[in-house]
Amino acid sequence: MAVDYKKEGRVAIFTINRPEVANAMNVQSYKELTAAVLDFRDDDNLLVGIITGAGDKAFCAGVDLKDFMPVLRKSVRKPWQIPPTFVRRVDLYKPLIAAVNGVALGYGCEMSLGCDIRLASENARFGLPEATLGVFPGGGSTQRLPRLIPPGIAAEMLFTGKRIDAQEAYRIGLVNQVVPVGQVLNTAKELAERICQSGPLAIRAVKQSMIRGVYNMSLDEGLTLEEMLQKDVFESKDMLEGVNAFFEKRKPEFKGE
Repeated sequence: MAVDYKKEGRVAIFTINRPEVANAMNVQSYKELTAAVLDFRDDDNLLVGIITGAGDKAFCAGVDLKDFMPVLRKSVRKPWQIPPTFVRRVDLYKPLIAAVNGVALGYGCEMSLGCDIRLASENARFGLPEATLGVFPGGGSTQRLPRLIPPGIAAEMLFTGKRIDAQEAYRIGLVNQVVPVGQVLNTAKELAERICQSGPLAIRAVKQSMIRGVYNMSLDEGLTLEEMLQKDVFESKDMLEGVNAFFEKRKPEFKGE
């Protein structure tokens, strides 16, 4: 398998497993990752996902051009319809954490941008070299990167292919935390477990409100969406359980109802 998909309690772990090519994505791994993410989306027993790469040297070095070029050539004379994936055209309202363990270039960087939280090992490097090859970065980076970091820095990275290290990524707010090499996946698992302690209905509603509000709506429209989602959560059994647990000084037992 080009992508290892494991379920550990309420946490799904997706590992791009092509270390011999720095975990570059070929057509098969692209399909496998998409299928795994869709299973994660539809499995009510899972709440948080972690995406990482095999080994300590690479999260994902982009797409495997040797494998993808035949697909691209067939598309020269007709519109190329990219299959749905979590970076575009898949509605996924469960938290995703990127555990970036080495280089994250091109589509690898774009996959990290498609996650809600990014953790980086000290040897992580981020870059988007597509334009230097005359290629358009079509995995969401032209839309997400300027929303996550200062637009001028995003423009420089997209126009020139400039790479930044983990500390620079942390300084500009691209990653949440930098950890020693070899510890990023365990750190991501610890964070995922903390998220799993929250109410699943609340978490999904919060992510939906954030994503749809920031990317698709004006402030007024986003506040209206927030009111609607808040009403749904307030009417849930989980909210009653959470409030009762608070007053009874015990840990809540959420059931997603």
